[in-house]
Amino acid sequence: MNLELTIEDARWQGLEPLATQSIQAVLEYCGLDIDLCEISLLACDDARIAELNAEFREKPVPTNVLSWPSEDLSAEEPGQVPTSPAADFSGEIALGDIAIAYETCAREAEEAGKSMDDHVRHLIVHGTLHLLGYDHIRDPDATLMERVEVAILGKMGVDDPYRI
Repeated sequence: MNLELTIEDARWQGLEPLATQSIQAVLEYCGLDIDLCEISLLACDDARIAELNAEFREKPVPTNVLSWPSEDLSAEEPGQVPTSPAADFSGEIALGDIAIAYETCAREAEEAGKSMDDHVRHLIVHGTLHLLGYDHIRDPDATLMERVEVAILGKMGVDDPYRI
């Protein structure tokens, strides 16, 4: 896997192993050839992600994670598995870009009583699934995405993040 990691906030030092583990778990679950896949990950702060959220979603507030898929793989029918990505002319699968914000992630982890590492794993799994066409706008899609997240995280030893 080609992971292009850009760390803009020094508090994200040590993120690479967590990111690699999380992304690989998603790619394996989805049956993709890990060696062919490319993802860019920006590890930033709340101010930077608020700028990105304003620019791309017209929501000028921080959020935990954002994703920009290289192509729209979403299923046409609600609750269906998205289309698998295809390799480009070079044989690689460019999946897209993810940004993750430190302060929001840390605050959410603390409020939920979870470890920062487990919360970050969840958010990177979540962001990677968005790159692969999963979404949570329609209820059946949200149910599918949550089920897939729980399965992937479970294989990584992370508790169900949706269990109250």
